[in-house]
Amino acid sequence: MTEPIAQDGGDEGKVFFFGADNIQTPDATIDVVGGKAFNLMRMARVDLPIPPGFVLSTQYCANYLRQGKRLPKGLPELLESHIRRLENIVGFTFGGSRRPLLVSVRSGAAVSMPGMMDTVLDIGLTDTTVKALVRMTGNPRMAWDSYRRLVEAYAKVVHGCPTDGFDLLLGRYLEEEDLPSSRELDAESLENLTMEYLEAYAEQVGSRFPQRPIDQLVGAVEAVFRSWESQRAVEFRRIHNIMGLLGTAVTVQTMVFGNMGATSGSGVAFTRDPATGENDLYMDFLFNAQGEDVVSGRSAAEDAEELKRVLPGVYREIHRVRKLLEEEFKDVQDFEFTVQEGKLYMLQCRTGKRTPWAALRIAVDMVQEGLIDAPTALKRLALYDLERIERVRLASKTSEAEPLCKGIPASPGVAIGQVALDTDTAKFMVSKGRPVILVREDTSTGDIAGMAICNGILTVVGGRTSHAAVVARQLNKVCIVGCGTMGIDLRKRWVNIGAKTYSEGDFISLDGNTGNVYAGALDVIVERPKKYLAEVDRWKDEGRGKQMHITAFGS
Repeated sequence: MTEPIAQDGGDEGKVFFFGADNIQTPDATIDVVGGKAFNLMRMARVDLPIPPGFVLSTQYCANYLRQGKRLPKGLPELLESHIRRLENIVGFTFGGSRRPLLVSVRSGAAVSMPGMMDTVLDIGLTDTTVKALVRMTGNPRMAWDSYRRLVEAYAKVVHGCPTDGFDLLLGRYLEEEDLPSSRELDAESLENLTMEYLEAYAEQVGSRFPQRPIDQLVGAVEAVFRSWESQRAVEFRRIHNIMGLLGTAVTVQTMVFGNMGATSGSGVAFTRDPATGENDLYMDFLFNAQGEDVVSGRSAAEDAEELKRVLPGVYREIHRVRKLLEEEFKDVQDFEFTVQEGKLYMLQCRTGKRTPWAALRIAVDMVQEGLIDAPTALKRLALYDLERIERVRLASKTSEAEPLCKGIPASPGVAIGQVALDTDTAKFMVSKGRPVILVREDTSTGDIAGMAICNGILTVVGGRTSHAAVVARQLNKVCIVGCGTMGIDLRKRWVNIGAKTYSEGDFISLDGNTGNVYAGALDVIVERPKKYLAEVDRWKDEGRGKQMHITAFGS
């Protein structure tokens, strides 16, 4: 399963391989390799399909930060030696002119922080290797699409450049060709667009895009280290009282491609509904897309039913994966996957963030299913104030009101508040004691501070499993995404919802149970999960009875 390679000692960090063999390494703990790699190792152990890779332990990040954000000595050479080992495992060559190896670089702390740190995909593409990828795959569209993605991501993540210039270039191509998304662009357009991206990169960064893959890899690894102290990551740890971690591990993993065409795609799924706790697969999927398209919140990932129709075997495999994950981890799992030309690959899994209502139902159901015992369930529920778990729905007399628009419900309940179009405005309004609905084009994890203080979140685009939706559920915030009939004008500070225009400060109501958005502040009804609470009380009574029996026997 894993193997330590070229270790420099405990104080300098260790490197572990995964997904290629069955060597047991007990020192690869979650604190050492981070949650992402640790769970990849566990998935490999139950024979789930994992693209091979290696992970730099959290100690490397700690050293980087302690040394004033300077890369640990010899890190480029260390990365190069492990890339050579990975080449031997997969049969591809990093920077090769025939069978080029491409890798992703991902963060992974010991505690899950969805979307708070950085990721760079498609590392290894250059002016030379993109042509090799075309020859190897016979798919020029995928090759140029991947290269243009890398150029933009590298400018943003490694150099901190805004993406506005790239967005404008892409928008121009889509407008000229009258296409709804980049997934519809052909190979010629993507090649031309990539050339313009490279020019935009050079203009913004002040140098050409790096043409040595090892330089790309070093830059991406350092960017992941650096993202540990990004504003959004620091704010997330503050909100959730996460302390005492060394930093993030860095996972370098062989790329698989969801943008290979009609039988490829990327998805995110939960083994159960994280909003309600219902025991059913909860999945977003996009054909001909990479994972960032799904989790970024910029696309409405609504192809799950189409996946069932087009690739029924893959759909059945995902259901098998769902069962295996719960058997292995004994809890709800949030997992990311890629389908490359009809073959499923698992990219990560983690304990699924859920609403308090869902947490209660899931705990009760899993005890009844025999997955966990009552003491384990009670330990998990100790994280929640059971007396305050409730679900809000619209009163029957107001639920008949005509909705302004309808989006995708991503976190249930009803939220009422005044429109705020950015985090700073939301903070100001809350400081004045006003309830807020944060309304955004696509909510990013950079909005974590605004999400934490608002009553609800409403976005024009996005899916139920985007990082922002995941965070909203964890914060127990009502969230509706993908309300495509809205239009936001940040210059004029208003939003068009349906046929009406609303300014910041106007009241709206979100029904996170249906996805409907209403004008004004509507009346609500509060429900309590009485059936599930009664079951928890029964566990507690049984536990007290056993304790009294033990005490009496002991006396």
